[in-house]
Amino acid sequence: MPPIRLEGLVKRYGAVEVLHGIDLDMAEHEFTVLVGPSGCGKSTTLRMIAGLEDISAGEIWMGERAVSNLDPKDRDIAMVFQDYALYPHMNVAKNMSFSLRLQKRPKAEIDRKVRDVAEMLGLSPFLDRKPGELSGGQRQRVAMGRALCRDASTFLFDEPLSNLDAKLRGQMRAELALMRQSVKKNMIYVTHDQIEAMTLADRIVVMHGGHIQQQGTPTELFRNPANKFVAGFLGAPPMNFLDAILVSQGGDLMAQGKGFALRLPPALAARATKLAYKQVTLGLRPSDLEYVPDAPEGAGLNLKVIVSEYVGAQSVLICDCGDARVTVEIKSETPIALGETLRFAVRPEGLHLFDPKTEVAI
Repeated sequence: MPPIRLEGLVKRYGAVEVLHGIDLDMAEHEFTVLVGPSGCGKSTTLRMIAGLEDISAGEIWMGERAVSNLDPKDRDIAMVFQDYALYPHMNVAKNMSFSLRLQKRPKAEIDRKVRDVAEMLGLSPFLDRKPGELSGGQRQRVAMGRALCRDASTFLFDEPLSNLDAKLRGQMRAELALMRQSVKKNMIYVTHDQIEAMTLADRIVVMHGGHIQQQGTPTELFRNPANKFVAGFLGAPPMNFLDAILVSQGGDLMAQGKGFALRLPPALAARATKLAYKQVTLGLRPSDLEYVPDAPEGAGLNLKVIVSEYVGAQSVLICDCGDARVTVEIKSETPIALGETLRFAVRPEGLHLFDPKTEVAI
């Protein structure tokens, strides 16, 4: 299971460049998730690793071996596609064993491998069924089982859950998380769903506009986003952004805007002072706002509730703050009336500042 390295990877379609020289190192046995909006280059990157797309410049390394000029069959990879790509005339067992039969492996070895993988994925009762007799989730598991039977060093997943309904996606996420604990392989997973990225990844690679915006563990990216794009993309509901100016008041540095004035924690204030910022974009995650009616000045803000969305244990409030909209997560049992103005405290560690021009985190 060699580590994988991308060096200066570029992809052009005619005069249009869609990947702009990305560099990325993926460790051995790592579950890496490439995430970003449509058109960011994540699926193109995956297909180049698989050998399904030619590279325009750069190199792909698997261990000490350059693979950019190798055929897909020579790269020791297995791929799971978005649309399952199962043979409708073959039953589950034959679909899963297809690559092994092409390699003319011994029948006993093929049967053992199929049984082991089917048991891992909960497919043992369905080995004699054809794809048309299976649900969407079962078909996706067959597609994953076919890849696992190949016993390749690296598994590639191209948005495998995007065709499933919300409930089934949740179930399949859990099954994938269990599978990765028992299968010690390199796994590279592409999705536009940040929840999949946050729940599955050892490391997330956020892409936008053909560039890598940031990479790291889910915790690192959520708590310390490198820029406004990453901050707004990861997290549900997404981060709130407010225009603010920085002013000194009684020895403290305050972020002030229409309807709020928040005291910055010392470390953040020191960074902003050192860089001599005056105007900033203030970022607040909905989960870092807490209903505290008596929150002191400088530690909270007043928000007028205009929409309350009940989602079970939590409610999501959409509020007015000056001329901006702010989203808040609170416990559902909190008594809230539409049109009411409430006081919310802000956790100091939940304050983020961004350069309003470059959008880079301060």
